[in-house]
Amino acid sequence: MSWTVKMPDDHVVAPDGSEVRPLAETTRGSMAHCTLPPGGVSLAVRHRTVEEVWFFISGAGEIWRKHGDREDVVSAGPGTSIAIPVGAHFQFRNIGTEPLVFLLTTMPPWPGHDEAERVADFWPTDAQAD
Repeated sequence: MSWTVKMPDDHVVAPDGSEVRPLAETTRGSMAHCTLPPGGVSLAVRHRTVEEVWFFISGAGEIWRKHGDREDVVSAGPGTSIAIPVGAHFQFRNIGTEPLVFLLTTMPPWPGHDEAERVADFWPTDAQAD
C-alpha cells in the first residue's frame, strides 16, 4: 500500500498499450496517470474484476464502451469524467495533436496484467494481428 507517491518519470505499458504511471494505493483502490500519444489507439480490453473512473486532464479523445446491451462512443477532453464498469469492453483513441492525459482510479486496486482480457477492437489498431 502506497499512501504517498510522487509521479514517476518512467512509465509501464498497460495491457491496452497506453503509458501508465502508478500513483497512490490503498486496500480499496489505486490511482494512476495515463497517457496516449497523438494518433494513438489503445487495444480493446475488458476488466475481469475491477471498475475504473477516469478524469481527463488534457488532449482530445474518444472512448468506446460496450456493457451488455448498452454501447456508446463519447468525446473526452479536459474536465471530462467517465466510468468503466466491471466487464465492460472499452477502447480509446487520441484524436488531437497533443497527448491525451488522464487520471484513473481503479477499485479494488489494480491486480496486474492478467486483469485485462483482450476483446475485439472497435477502431483499427497497429496490433490487429495480436
